[in-house]
Amino acid sequence: MFNQSIATFRYWPAVLALSFGAAGQAGAAEAGRIVFVTGEVQLASKAAVLDSAVQEGDELSTGSQGYVYMKTVDGGFLILRPNSKARVIAYKVDADNPANTRVKLELLSGVARSISGQGVKLSRQNFRFNTPVAAIGVRGTDFIVSTDQLTTRIAVVSGGVVVSGFDGACGPEGGGPCEGRGSRELFAGQPGMLLQVDKGQNVPKLLNNPGASPDQAAPPRSDEPSGRVATPATTVPTVPGTAVNLDAKKDAINQLNKPPVAPVLPPVPPVVVAPEPKGPDVIWGRWERIANTPPDPAVLAKLNNPAYDDGTVVGSYAIKRRLDSNLVLPAEGKVSFELAESEASLQRKGGDALAAKITDASLNVNFGTRSFNTSMLVYSPEGETRVRATGDVHSKGNLVNNSASNTTVQGYLTGAKADGAQFIFKTIDGQSWNAEGYTRWTTPTR
Repeated sequence: MFNQSIATFRYWPAVLALSFGAAGQAGAAEAGRIVFVTGEVQLASKAAVLDSAVQEGDELSTGSQGYVYMKTVDGGFLILRPNSKARVIAYKVDADNPANTRVKLELLSGVARSISGQGVKLSRQNFRFNTPVAAIGVRGTDFIVSTDQLTTRIAVVSGGVVVSGFDGACGPEGGGPCEGRGSRELFAGQPGMLLQVDKGQNVPKLLNNPGASPDQAAPPRSDEPSGRVATPATTVPTVPGTAVNLDAKKDAINQLNKPPVAPVLPPVPPVVVAPEPKGPDVIWGRWERIANTPPDPAVLAKLNNPAYDDGTVVGSYAIKRRLDSNLVLPAEGKVSFELAESEASLQRKGGDALAAKITDASLNVNFGTRSFNTSMLVYSPEGETRVRATGDVHSKGNLVNNSASNTTVQGYLTGAKADGAQFIFKTIDGQSWNAEGYTRWTTPTR
């Protein structure tokens, strides 16, 4: 019996070659075989059992405790976890001419893992994995997907994926990866990183959110296969009319269900994810219409940005600074700043505000006494007024006028070394004209 089993086992590589070659021939409809099943699992409206053949067009579904592992004809895996439904749309593998290979899978709901077989590895341009909202192609071998009708999330175990939402150029009826401006790639080696596609969203979002991982939606069993493609000696062939020793076949199935040795893969170059822009150190804008100039359309959104402090409003202007500003005030010394940018208006008592300009401007800061003084001429063709203010420099670089000044000034020193400043202002009880506006200051270039 032992010698007969060994003889049969040695015969399998030749049988496998016949099987793999047959899968490459036109008309082969078998996509794979069930090598593990537990709980409630349906295959083409029947209860799935071990060694059931999965044909092109078949649908697999699992109940609340169901798991099923399908081993594909080219040595890969399609794994469904609980409460999931998938369909094998096409699985034709041509080992002799990989350009003829066509593989298309569809996850309708739930969580699935796809481990590419040798046929897919040789013909990645002809592989497609659809969900209700996204098209997934492969750059490597192993990925996990969770989906419902509105949202798909993809995590990568090894290799990489290219993902796109459905639009005019990328439809669910297509084959192969959708690649273009709207596609995004994700590679292994980035713990917690996911791609997410929402219904109607063409461009996937890159998330660093381990809590949203497909593994959290439906955890894997401890015996879930690795990304290693089985060798012929551990592959159970199925060739019509070929007698296979049952003991040897069981041994091979047991080999498949043993935890495999982790593969040694070549290092995958990490994907450098550009950090999200922090935004400017200081934001400002008009929150109401003034001098025939409309309010800043984004100023209300700016004022609600949690990355910035509470800020302040003076007249028609608002200004805020980032909470993570790293400014350090010098302990001593004096700096004279020069005006780099400004916006202002003039208004006669009882009259309309008029657009104005600023000239002859100065801002002086004494770091030793933590004080400042500023002066500027605000003018228009109709009139002008001289604006003057003095005030204090607070420990975090805030500029605040003192109570004796007839001008309200609120703003900040900026830059890590306090080499800039920005403030908004409004005069009070001017003799003939009142002025308000915004100014940005820099240190003079040497």
